[in-house]
Amino acid sequence: MVTTLLDARRARHIAAQVPDPEMPMLTLADLGVLREVEVGEDGTVVASLTPTYSGCPAMAEMRAEVAARLTDAGYARVEIRTVLTPPWSSDWITPAGRAKLAEHGIAPPGAAPRGPVKLTLSPIRRTVACPRCGATDTEETSHFAATSCKALWRCRACREPFEYVKEI
Repeated sequence: MVTTLLDARRARHIAAQVPDPEMPMLTLADLGVLREVEVGEDGTVVASLTPTYSGCPAMAEMRAEVAARLTDAGYARVEIRTVLTPPWSSDWITPAGRAKLAEHGIAPPGAAPRGPVKLTLSPIRRTVACPRCGATDTEETSHFAATSCKALWRCRACREPFEYVKEI
């Protein structure tokens, strides 16, 4: 039992270091995509991943890289599971992950509201701070960026474009 627990911790540490293929400054753990890593009594390592959204094209690469790293670390039997429930939320991005996004010029998503949310039928004006200068006088220029989970924004103060990770 103790060996299995130590193996699970080691396996999780290895899987947690895998970089996200679309935002390589983040690990799968930073992004909150790596859900769970367990080692069964037969020694099979089971890593569970949740995509940022249904149909995420990066999932195949994530699965393959986690499996390869665990296999390279000496685990003979590795299984990667895709877990859709509960769905991924941008709240799962760690504080370290949010800091890494900002350091790389990508605005991290705002924290999702807790508790009841007031229904608003008019357009919602989202305030997104510029990751370069911190100004909040910004505007969305495209709802989609290089990946579906990001949008393009521009800072009116420093006039620099930047990507914004959407709240989900």
